[in-house]
Amino acid sequence: MSEDIAPAPLPFPSMARRFRGFLPVVVDVETGGFDWNRHALLEIAAVPLDLDESGQLVLGQTACAHLEPAPGTEIDPKSLAVTGIRLDHPFRLAKPEKEALDHVFAAVRAAVKKHGCQRAILVGHNAHFDLNFLNAAVTRVRHKRNPFHPFSVFDTVTLAGLAYGQTVLARAVQAAGMEWDSREAHSAVYDAEMTAKLFCTIANQWPIAH
Repeated sequence: MSEDIAPAPLPFPSMARRFRGFLPVVVDVETGGFDWNRHALLEIAAVPLDLDESGQLVLGQTACAHLEPAPGTEIDPKSLAVTGIRLDHPFRLAKPEKEALDHVFAAVRAAVKKHGCQRAILVGHNAHFDLNFLNAAVTRVRHKRNPFHPFSVFDTVTLAGLAYGQTVLARAVQAAGMEWDSREAHSAVYDAEMTAKLFCTIANQWPIAH
């Protein structure tokens, strides 16, 4: 009589075990100011992390959206001067806030399910800034399927300060041995993907046991 043969264990921990059931998802937002209760959310990009065949953290597929300023929110022209966002650009293709969140959250939930995780955890550079704007938008549209933990984060400011003695994103990326293109900065997609590369570079130096 044949005996059941247990599958061979993975040579590295699964994503769910690596972060105690959480899936790290790197998020960057561009906004109309610094007050998440008052200023508009204008861009969001989310990069779920993945594992390669050797167990190293790598970037998954980016989900992003441009947003129409939500009714009742404000925009500080100084913020637009920094980000370079043109609200009237014909190719901006901005979505209403609820539709934009639906688009990004669907991709995040799919990644959470793929890795058998329970929830996403936001990774960001000054992560609570991004989380506070995200949570404010969720509250405004009464979104019922927010995949992110409501208050826990991984912050690359702290990690880069520990690893490289740098807390500014551009300098931390360069200290990690990567190029930084200042012309692309302040785009949610570019900043999220560079933050994701920074997080992966640091985290991959600290493998965990089974």
